[in-house]
Amino acid sequence: MQKSELTLFIKAEAKSLGFLVCGIAKADSVNEPTSAYLAQWVGEGRNGTMGYLQRNSDKRTDPRLLVPGCRSIVCVALNYCPRPQDIVKGHLHLSRYALGKDYHKVVKDRLFMLLKRINELHPVQGRAFCDTAPLLERYWAAQSGIGFIGKNHQLIIPEAGSYFFLGELLIDAELDYDVPMLQNPCGDCDRCIKACPSGALKADGFDARQCLSYLTIEHRDELPKNIGKMMGNCFYGCDRCQTSCPYNRDACSTDVTDFWAADALLAMSDDDWHNLSKEKYNELFADSAVERCGYQQLMRNLKAVE
Repeated sequence: MQKSELTLFIKAEAKSLGFLVCGIAKADSVNEPTSAYLAQWVGEGRNGTMGYLQRNSDKRTDPRLLVPGCRSIVCVALNYCPRPQDIVKGHLHLSRYALGKDYHKVVKDRLFMLLKRINELHPVQGRAFCDTAPLLERYWAAQSGIGFIGKNHQLIIPEAGSYFFLGELLIDAELDYDVPMLQNPCGDCDRCIKACPSGALKADGFDARQCLSYLTIEHRDELPKNIGKMMGNCFYGCDRCQTSCPYNRDACSTDVTDFWAADALLAMSDDDWHNLSKEKYNELFADSAVERCGYQQLMRNLKAVE
């Protein structure tokens, strides 16, 4: 089969599976500025306690080591922007990405289906990924032309925003490659930097150790003092670098029902959250990315916002 035919087939099937966009990049080493920045960032300890970001640096900067024989990186994005009825205003709430089912499984199930359909047409070898491997997802998404990395360090899709989960197929077939979207159209806008309550976002980079999402999700020890004032009503994650972004003004609500907030979650009052039992936690988050946080850590966060 001609690579142009296979490329068009993959993009069409990705769209049919609900992915808003699909771009393809040539598997190669990441560019020198990115590699140098990553090494410096980790070297300065700005990854905090996320030790996994220090491991597998060779694979992280060269996906061909992650998946031997890989020649193409198929990048996709799945919308998770909440419906208006899923957004709780003025009350305790979770970050928007965590309202529905575990995105790792939802995205990868669709990627597995995409890989299956490709193989039904043209045999390939490959693997699917969604935020669980030493792979620079946003970098490859920009290389594949589906978006650009904004000042908030999120992947922004022009005219669609940043409320997207990213996924990748690394396959051994050579395809037609898209033009990278390397320029940052943010221009002089710095709303995300000004909106960051903890100062984690800076003009010259990002420090995870100050990020509320890192502190409330990844950080396992006690929270810094007085962090509750910064957290506001969000006790898991922080969306302010996205809610302040002009590119998200007209973001469309997701039609992926797996990402809709469950009625039981929306029914939780502030008192319900502060009195959350382990049993209720298990009921609410049995199939959620919040399960990564754990009950004790979630209660730690809730105590901080009291």
